[in-house]
Amino acid sequence: MHILHVVGARPNFMKAAPVLRALAAHSGVRQTLVHTGQHYDSAMSDVFFQQLQMPVPDCNLGVGSGTHAQQTAAVLTAIEPVLLERKPDIVLVYGDINSTMAAALVCSKIGVRVAHVEAGLRSRDRSMPEEINRLVTDQLSDMLFTPSDDGNENLRAEGIEQDKVHLVGNVMIDTLVRLLPQAEQEFPAEIARPYALVTLHRPSNVDDLPWLQEMLSTLSQLSEQLNIIFPVHPRTRQRLGALGTSIAANGRLQLLDALPYLSFLALQARADMVITDSGGIQEETSYLRVPCLTVRENTERPITVSLGTNQLVGRDIEKLKQAAGQILSNQPGAAVRAARPGIPLWDGHASERIAEIILRR
Repeated sequence: MHILHVVGARPNFMKAAPVLRALAAHSGVRQTLVHTGQHYDSAMSDVFFQQLQMPVPDCNLGVGSGTHAQQTAAVLTAIEPVLLERKPDIVLVYGDINSTMAAALVCSKIGVRVAHVEAGLRSRDRSMPEEINRLVTDQLSDMLFTPSDDGNENLRAEGIEQDKVHLVGNVMIDTLVRLLPQAEQEFPAEIARPYALVTLHRPSNVDDLPWLQEMLSTLSQLSEQLNIIFPVHPRTRQRLGALGTSIAANGRLQLLDALPYLSFLALQARADMVITDSGGIQEETSYLRVPCLTVRENTERPITVSLGTNQLVGRDIEKLKQAAGQILSNQPGAAVRAARPGIPLWDGHASERIAEIILRR
């Protein structure tokens, strides 16, 4: 059996790595890895392949940046000849980026089976490009691997044939479980607790310069109570430049360059709280039992709120301050829910379940 994997951005790498490894444990499986190059910054791409111990991609399409239409069109054009030449039995796509949807569309046009890893997630917000990618990819997929029960419920409501849907758990947690011991050895000795870890990258946040300026002011105020570690995404770095904010240590508010996976995981595991607009970090903090404040109005991962440690504060700066204060004082209503059980099937073995299902079917 020939299985072709399509990845294009950092979250894809963390999802694909354990699936590649799980399938490699079976005989008679040939695998091809295609990197669309949607993330082209080495700090956001190459180093992740190294740390996740992923094979060098067999093909890099090098699509780079652009508008959503430009990027999607570039993947559509570049990946079709690769699929026609290599003739995979099935193509695995991951997550919700433009490369995911584009690859699924090409597969459906040329008659190649496609499987979607992390299917069924919904934010109910179609202003998010990722939501459109999720909807289209799931409608086109022949096999849909969901991370949680709500994904199954969403797909059932959308009329997806249930024999296509498989609840397997969260492959990102597979990567976290495997690499957490190594990450903990890399914890920087110079980082003093307590500290909050911050990530911001969504255009709806960082492209709003007045809001971003207010967020920086709030983080500066919060740094009077604990250290703030803020690894800055390349897109966010550009917007900070427009504000005239330099990427340098500033007292207890430390703005760093984007970090490799292991370094970031080490900081995340020991953080007293995380402030983010990332979907994957909502999941990782829930597994790690670290309080997470998500600066978004909605989430496609509601299970991180109901069973995890995630709290939606929206783009309301005052609500963020209040929630952070509750965590620091450990008041009732804080995001921490340490007494709750873990999320079902987030156990480090989702990729093995995926491999077994693919080979069985």
